[in-house]
Amino acid sequence: MKFFFSLLVFLFLGIFSSAFAQQQQQTYCNPINLDYGYTPIPNFSEWGRHRATADPVIVNFKGTFILFSTNQWGYWTSTDMSKWEFHSRLFLRPWNKVYDELCAPAVGIVGDTVLVMGSTYEKDFTIWMSTDPVGNVWEPLVEKFEIGGWDPDFFTDDDGRLYMYNGSSNRYPLYGIELDRKTLEPIGTRKEMYLLEPDKYGWQRFGEHMDNTFLDPFMEGAHMTKHNGKYYLQYGAPGTEFSGYSDGVIVGTGPLGPFTPQSDPLSMKLGGFARGAGHGATFQDNRGKYWHVSTIMVSVKNNFERRLGIWPTGFDSDDVMWSNTAFGDYPHYLPDTDKAGEFTGWMLLNYEKPISVSSTYGGFAPNKANDEDIKTYWSANTGEKGEWIQSDLGQVSTVNAIQINYADQDVDQDRLGKRTDQFHQYILYHSLDGEKWEVLVDKSQNQTDVPHEYVELEKPVKTRFLKLENIHMPTGKFAISGFRVFGNGGGAIPEKVNQFMVFRTEKDKRSAYLKWSPMDDGYAYNIYYGTAPDKLYTSIMVLGNNEYWLKTLDRTKTYYFTIEAINENGVSKRYEVLKVD
Repeated sequence: MKFFFSLLVFLFLGIFSSAFAQQQQQTYCNPINLDYGYTPIPNFSEWGRHRATADPVIVNFKGTFILFSTNQWGYWTSTDMSKWEFHSRLFLRPWNKVYDELCAPAVGIVGDTVLVMGSTYEKDFTIWMSTDPVGNVWEPLVEKFEIGGWDPDFFTDDDGRLYMYNGSSNRYPLYGIELDRKTLEPIGTRKEMYLLEPDKYGWQRFGEHMDNTFLDPFMEGAHMTKHNGKYYLQYGAPGTEFSGYSDGVIVGTGPLGPFTPQSDPLSMKLGGFARGAGHGATFQDNRGKYWHVSTIMVSVKNNFERRLGIWPTGFDSDDVMWSNTAFGDYPHYLPDTDKAGEFTGWMLLNYEKPISVSSTYGGFAPNKANDEDIKTYWSANTGEKGEWIQSDLGQVSTVNAIQINYADQDVDQDRLGKRTDQFHQYILYHSLDGEKWEVLVDKSQNQTDVPHEYVELEKPVKTRFLKLENIHMPTGKFAISGFRVFGNGGGAIPEKVNQFMVFRTEKDKRSAYLKWSPMDDGYAYNIYYGTAPDKLYTSIMVLGNNEYWLKTLDRTKTYYFTIEAINENGVSKRYEVLKVD
C-alpha cells in the first residue's frame, strides 16, 4: 500500500512538473518552430531535398489558433501560439491533378464555420467547411468553385457579407469580389483593388537590391483586416526569394475600396538571421492584441525554400497599421502574458564567437553556424550520434534561451511532402571553463520534429560554454544554420552612436545612403525610420558594418531616421531623430 501511494505521488509530481514546465514557456522566437514539411515538387528539390512552406494564414476560431500554409498536407492548431499540433489532411480532390496541396490557402470564418480553399486558376477546386477543425472534421461546402483565384482570401464583414480577394502577378492587380454568403456564388464581377507602384515606392522594386533590372515586381497574398471602421487590405511584394519580401497595406472606407496606400511596408525585415516578412495574414489573440504571420525566406536549395515568422502588430491613434519586426528574430513574449508581443531584452550572446565542432563536411565551416545568416550553415561529416558543436560566449554570461536551427544537408531522397514519423534528439551541455560539463537541456528521448527548436530555460543559468551533441537526426547530416544563445553578457551597454548621416539625392528619392561612426562596443545596429518622427515603424538590423544602402522610400515623402547600437549586454540610447527631405 505504501509503495502504491508513493507511486501515485511520483506520477502526480511528474504530471505537475510537466505542466509547470509548460506554463513557464512565456516566449517564442522566429522562425517559429513547426514541423515543416518538405517540398512535394521534385523539380523544386533537384539541388537537395529540403523543408519549405510559405503564404501563411492564422485565424482565431473560438479561442484556438488555426494555421494553414503552402503544401503542408494538413494544418496546425494551438491554444498558446507556442506549441502547435499538426493535423494531417489532404484537401485536393481526385480531379485536381496538381502538386500544390493547398498552395497559398484562403482561410475564413463565417459564423461558426471555418472555410478553406487553395489557390487555383481552374474552375474545379473545392471550398471546404468545418465547425470542428480541432477534431479535423471537414466536408465539402462547394464541390467546384468556378471563379477560383490564386492567393485567395476570405473576409466576413461585420454585417455578415462575405468577400474574396485574390491575385498573384507582376502584371495584374489584386482583385476583390462579394460572394453570396449561402451559395458562395459571385455577386457581380471582380473589381481591381490595387496595382504596385514601384516608381513611387522604392520597397516595391524587384530584386535583392531593389533594382528592377531582372523582372517587374510581383504582387500577391491578399489579406483583409477591419479596424475602427476602416478596411486594411494587405498584400505581399516584390518577390518571395528576397530579404525585402514584405507586406504592404492599402486603407479604405469600404471592403471594395477605394483604397489609399500607406507609404511604407506593414511588415519588412531586411536584416538579421531571419529575413523577409511578406505574404502573410493578420489575426487577434484571445486578449484582442493583433499579430501578423508572414513568410521568411531561405532560398538556398530553391527560391521557394521558406519558413514562417510571427510579429506583434497593431494600429496607432491615427489608425496607421504597423508591425514591429525590430529584434524580430530574438525572443518575444507570447500572447498569454502581460508583456505579449514585447521584446524580452535577451540579447544574442554568441554572434561570430569561437566555435568548435566534432567534424566539418566540405565547405560548410563551423563559423557559419553563428554568422546570423539563415542561408549559410555548418555541417558535420555525418548525422550520427556523437557529432557536436560548441560555442564559446567569450565570458561568463546569463543564458535565458537557446535556438537551434537545423539545416537540410543530404536529406534522404524519399523526403517529398509532409512527414509525421521523424524526430530530433540532442543533449545540450554547459560549462564555466570548457572542461567540466553539466546537462542543461536533455532531449535525448524527444519524439517530435523540431527543425527550429527553441528552448526557454525554466531558470537562467550563468555559464560560458555551450555544447550541442547530436543523438538523432530525422534525416541527413547533423547541420546547423543557427546555434543562437540569448541572455545577457553582464557588462555595459553600448555607447550612443556618435554620428549618424543620411544622404538622399534629387536623382532618386526612393533611395538613401546611411553612414554612421562605428562603435567598438557593439556588434550590430538597428536603424528605425518612418514618415513622421513618432511613427518610426520600419527597422533594419545591420550586423558588423557602419553603412547601409537603403532603397525602400516613398519618393514623395519626408522621412525621419534614428539609430541604436547593440551588444551582448543591451541596447544604446537612440540617436536624435533626423529629418531627411
